[in-house]
Amino acid sequence: MNGALLLTIAVACFLGGYFIYARRLERLLGVDPGRPTPAVTKADGVDYVPAHPAVLLGHHFATIAGAGPIVGPVLAAEFGWASVTLWIVLGCIFIGAAHDMIAMFLSVRNDGESIGSVIGTLLGRPGKLMFLLVSWTGLVLVVAEFNRQIAGTFVADPAVATASLLFIVEAVLFGLCVYRFRVSVLAASLIFVPLMFAFVWIGNAYPLDLVKLLGITPEATRIVWTLVLIAYCFLASTCPVQFLLQPRDYLNSYLLYAMMALGLLGVFVAHPVLHIDAFSGFSAVGRSGMADMLFPFLFVTVACGACSGFHALVASGTSSKQISNERSIRPIAYGGMLLEGVLAMIAIIGVAGTYMSQKDYVSAIQSMEPVQMFAATIAGFCVKIGIPQRAAESFMLLSVAAFLMTTVDSGTRLARFTWQEFMPRKDGVFHNMYFGTAVVCALVLGLLLGSPDTAKQLWTLFASTNQLLASLTLLTATLWFYRNSKPCWMTAIPMALMFGVSSWALSSILLSAAKSGQWVRLFASAFMLSIAVALIVVAVRKSVRDRAQ
Repeated sequence: MNGALLLTIAVACFLGGYFIYARRLERLLGVDPGRPTPAVTKADGVDYVPAHPAVLLGHHFATIAGAGPIVGPVLAAEFGWASVTLWIVLGCIFIGAAHDMIAMFLSVRNDGESIGSVIGTLLGRPGKLMFLLVSWTGLVLVVAEFNRQIAGTFVADPAVATASLLFIVEAVLFGLCVYRFRVSVLAASLIFVPLMFAFVWIGNAYPLDLVKLLGITPEATRIVWTLVLIAYCFLASTCPVQFLLQPRDYLNSYLLYAMMALGLLGVFVAHPVLHIDAFSGFSAVGRSGMADMLFPFLFVTVACGACSGFHALVASGTSSKQISNERSIRPIAYGGMLLEGVLAMIAIIGVAGTYMSQKDYVSAIQSMEPVQMFAATIAGFCVKIGIPQRAAESFMLLSVAAFLMTTVDSGTRLARFTWQEFMPRKDGVFHNMYFGTAVVCALVLGLLLGSPDTAKQLWTLFASTNQLLASLTLLTATLWFYRNSKPCWMTAIPMALMFGVSSWALSSILLSAAKSGQWVRLFASAFMLSIAVALIVVAVRKSVRDRAQ
């Protein structure tokens, strides 16, 4: 199979989903461009801030993407490129993008409150608290796993660390120009976007190599970067959104678009032939060195490349508080997920078109980090268009780090929102945003530094929790459609699938953790499963009672 042809087919399917399926969903929801949004009616200059659609798309896409659409498909390639492709394309169109769009719509219609608050209106306070517990736990895992990957990238390629720190300073200056000095978004972009790409060159010229500068080991350097990143997360969670989070994500989105453009161009110029197996069976060997089952691990490993519960927290956490018109819900939420699907397709084509056999792929995935594999494979395609391998690889790593940074800062803020929603008193110290953020940062630090062995195995737990959260968001949507006498099959069927595979995966993790004595993974998986099952029971009982009345 030719990789360029496969990518063309996938993009054509995505376009069909956007213009056909998403429009039908838009009509079913009742999107109203004339209805004021919470960003306008509740504007507070901190969290509720109306944003230009282009700025908000940049924030939303950069936040939801993270490393998921890269790491997930690279790891899932153990099951074959055709298996991964089918799940990415069908999952994005009919589950992931629809899930994101519905979550954003429901939040906008509920004063910008999170999807947890929406389920509270449907199932009462017990349902809300259970959902918030799942959401908060998932967010802590997201922030921990992506912090781990960023710190590792900074150690492996110090040039990425230099550029990333410069991006943060630049974002603050951009926010001040646009919101304090009233410079137009276009004028500011013409200044700061080229400057951002200049920082890429500066990073390569002056890499911040702490191993050499401080004379410490790579492992000690990882710990230093972990502490720096935790401090940044605290700042990003408590700083007004328009002065750091929003402008940084907007500016970084150009870096991410450039990475995707290079990836697309590289695929179409290189025309790679996909050498690994199209389908390697219902059981395959991958990174763990042990046999993994196609069901459920294909679905939870691809994670954000096809469907992600984390997206609902972004859509209903930060994005819904910045959207200025409901007409932007489809391009930002549904369109943003499809862009992530394109990135996931580039990742699987890169792996399948570089390694000459399934055996070569398995050998590589057991000795390299997925992010490094992605950067190396796509850089190999870029050589065909005249870009040196090392330069292309460094740029890819920097772009992935930008994805990760936008996820951890928004994830920390979302965890803080969730913590505050969980607190019964709005005026107590526990509801304070600094206290809520400190709790999240302390737990993340404990996971990363207190249990290094567990930290290295966070991806599967995070991915399974992520898909479980998606199923609960789809449960919320199904209840909303049911309550409003609207057809609910568009969410009920995906909900059943996602709940099935995520529960299966978490059960497998629980049994594996029990055998190996990994108590953090054991407790986390058991906790998530029990809360999810309880929430499903509450939803069924509530629906039966409502029907009887």
